[in-house]
Amino acid sequence: MFTLPIGDHARLRPLEPWQAPEFLAHIDRARDAVDPWIPWATFSTDLPSAKATLQRYADRQAVDNGGIFGIWLDGTLVGGVMFTRFDTTSGVCEIGCWLEQAGEGRGLVNRACRTLIDWAFTERGMSRVEWWVAAHNARSIGAARRLGMTRDGVLRRHSPYRGVRHDIEVWSVLAEEWPTVGEGSASGVQAELDRLMGVFVGAFTNTGGRRPDLDVLRDVFIPQGRIIANVGGEPVIYDLDAFIEPRRRMLTDGTLTEFSEWEVAARTEIFGSIAHRFSEYRKSGYHDGEWFEGSGHKTTQYLLTPAGWRMSSLAWDDVPAVVAG
Repeated sequence: MFTLPIGDHARLRPLEPWQAPEFLAHIDRARDAVDPWIPWATFSTDLPSAKATLQRYADRQAVDNGGIFGIWLDGTLVGGVMFTRFDTTSGVCEIGCWLEQAGEGRGLVNRACRTLIDWAFTERGMSRVEWWVAAHNARSIGAARRLGMTRDGVLRRHSPYRGVRHDIEVWSVLAEEWPTVGEGSASGVQAELDRLMGVFVGAFTNTGGRRPDLDVLRDVFIPQGRIIANVGGEPVIYDLDAFIEPRRRMLTDGTLTEFSEWEVAARTEIFGSIAHRFSEYRKSGYHDGEWFEGSGHKTTQYLLTPAGWRMSSLAWDDVPAVVAG
């Protein structure tokens, strides 16, 4: 059976009914994290029920209507990804994921999901990949955003779980939006760099009750990445932690509300495994209750790493904001 590398010491391969004992041990370790979000985890409480869960996905895969795949780290099952729905007639499929704590912080889910999405588009000709998530599951919403998906809308009180009906957000990515980075084409690289910038600026958005997801910046930057502000002609240089934490506070404590930032123009140059982007952006929101609008410029450097394209540094220069009077 196939095994695919998805990072140092990490492998992706099918989860099959004969692996039920290992699967059950993993779910018991992960239960606190996955039980609130994934119904089959709730029902996989002993060996027969765990085997039944895997058998349902094996039956779906046999009729080309789904599938489940495990993520192993250093030989231990720590999570997985799945096609919860796979409809070749409509060209629409849905993916999901889960992870125990031991696998967190390594980008495993992102790389595993990208493997499934790439296969769905390039091998099976799917038109649309969906991601359905409970509206209060911030981590899963962050995962969808990191995959470059778009939030299509909310299905209000759609899904009952343990006596409570939950709103469900639907996110998606279309075939024409998916970067073909593996082919090494210029258009594919450009699309991936566009996606990374979209994830970066989208991380700060808190409009309409949406929670900002600044942790996503750790996925778009290399660990040693630097972010540089030009403040009054003096550069202020941040590592990722120093940049993220004060902005997280401002975006969640009421200082900065209904905030969003977006690119309005960009020029990208690609040279083999390095790239540069020069961007013009705008932003708006309420700062301490006063509406403001601003703009500025960014220069961003990218590197092609074993995990894909990543930002290595970003510098920006703001035009003074205009406060509504």
